Amino acid sequence: MQQFNRSTYFYCMTQTICICGAGTMGSGIAQVAAQAGFRTLLFDVNAAMLEKGRSGIEKNLGKLVEKGRITETDRSQAISRLSYTGEINSCIADLVIEAIVEQKQAKLELFQQLAAVNTKKTIFATNTSSLSISELAAEIPFPQRVAGMHFFNPAPLMKLVEVVRAAQTSEEVIQAISAIARQMGKTPVFCKDAPGFIVNRVARHYYLEAMKLVEQGYTDIAAIDAVMQATGFKMGPFALMDLIGMDINYSVSGIVWNALGRPERLTPSPVQAGKVARGELGRKTGKGFYEYNS
Repeated sequence: MQQFNRSTYFYCMTQTICICGAGTMGSGIAQVAAQAGFRTLLFDVNAAMLEKGRSGIEKNLGKLVEKGRITETDRSQAISRLSYTGEINSCIADLVIEAIVEQKQAKLELFQQLAAVNTKKTIFATNTSSLSISELAAEIPFPQRVAGMHFFNPAPLMKLVEVVRAAQTSEEVIQAISAIARQMGKTPVFCKDAPGFIVNRVARHYYLEAMKLVEQGYTDIAAIDAVMQATGFKMGPFALMDLIGMDINYSVSGIVWNALGRPERLTPSPVQAGKVARGELGRKTGKGFYEYNS
């Protein structure tokens, strides 16, 4: 007989997931949650963004049917589990995943509003890629229910999820989040709260050294991307920065650099700073290191 434990019980009781932020990442997570069988609520204060999220999810599900990866029934069921709202008071769930702008104060204000409409048993997970989760948890009621659940872009395709333990996070919450991630078809990896966690800490060199080679005139963008793909990477660093978003990637570099005491080796690139200043943010604006038609 399987031994009973509280985390398994809590996970089995998790039926509703709310994702806050209907951008590329948030809508991708919502799609994953709905496909995994959870009742899923997608929230955004921007009505246009919310509609764009809905349209994107339905389009993506349709493509999966066309490719034979899911059935028409699967598509219909996933859509039936999804609902959308622009009202914070409607964001009541067993698990809330925050996927908004990478700014500490914005995330804190959101979680504090969510705490006012949810019970103390609601798990609060942040999709932050670099901010201190312990610092966030310290200002949120019942901080033991706060943890990191860091998905990677595009969320429906990328299997890895970093499950990040803040100083306050309970073991029950870590186990619940990891079980939910597995039900979503993801592979959870665990780490303690630290600047950049695992992936973004290691990946800084992937991006920064590539940009230094270009800055110093040793080679060009296309050559670096081609070489890295040829050695087994899914994407070269420049194409990947365009996909992630130049603003997001540059912000993460700055946060990790500052948190580690501004070591020279991790100094953010002036090339990327220029891209951000000009609004050349990658795929989402049609131009980054490359140009895009749509």
